[in-house]
Amino acid sequence: MFTETTQYLIKQGIVEPQIALILGSGLGELADEIENKIVIPYEDIPNFPVSTVAGHAGQLVYGELEGKKVIALQGRFHYYEGYDLQTVTYPVRVFKELGCKTVIVTNAAGGVNENFTPGDLMIITDQLNITGENPLIGANIDDHGPRFVDMSEAYSKRGQALLKEVAQEIGITLQEGVYTWFTGPTYETPAEIRYARTIGGDAVGMSTVPEVIVAKHCGLEVIGISCITNYAAGMQASLNHEEVMEYSQKAKPNFKKLLRGTIARLD
Repeated sequence: MFTETTQYLIKQGIVEPQIALILGSGLGELADEIENKIVIPYEDIPNFPVSTVAGHAGQLVYGELEGKKVIALQGRFHYYEGYDLQTVTYPVRVFKELGCKTVIVTNAAGGVNENFTPGDLMIITDQLNITGENPLIGANIDDHGPRFVDMSEAYSKRGQALLKEVAQEIGITLQEGVYTWFTGPTYETPAEIRYARTIGGDAVGMSTVPEVIVAKHCGLEVIGISCITNYAAGMQASLNHEEVMEYSQKAKPNFKKLLRGTIARLD
């Protein structure tokens, strides 16, 4: 299955990408800045799922950014769309097959930490998976990694240091924290947010964690950034996707500068 997908992509001109980008809700515009790009709609790629969420363009973009060969998912896949987790994380395994070394994951997230404000960017330092689901359940893909995966450093310490370095250089303040995965598509209840905060969560969302687990299984370096787009449930009157999109738009200039600067520093 991976072979059919990778062979198709190689025939389209996608060769030896160094860095993969998974761009979350409202954050896909960075892919428009990729130079000498090849754009392929997901529906044209063998065995690839299709994104169904507003704010996700639903295409793969390959080319050069800051002098590096990058491959970007302009729109990701979610468990709540009805896909199993092996399908949700399939692109990460394709990145591995194509030769990527680093994956940068981004998302729109609700702020659980009471010191966060909508529009903040948060370095993801660790993650909480409280769903009871795991994309590695089932037969192990031995060619990609071991049966039991060490998650001691899910998010690269080197990557976190680079993000801080770039943020200081461009004059923006970054938050840091733990991302907590809920399956969605419902937003969390106030009680669930209190629970997440109690066990150490700083932000909540409906993505990212499955991809990071598979990336670590594949031996890829992971760098993660959340755009805090709203206060979580119980911290504001109500929640809606329009607000998520609005604040991701406001954060976009700093988000793009931060990612570009980080990509420039990756070897």
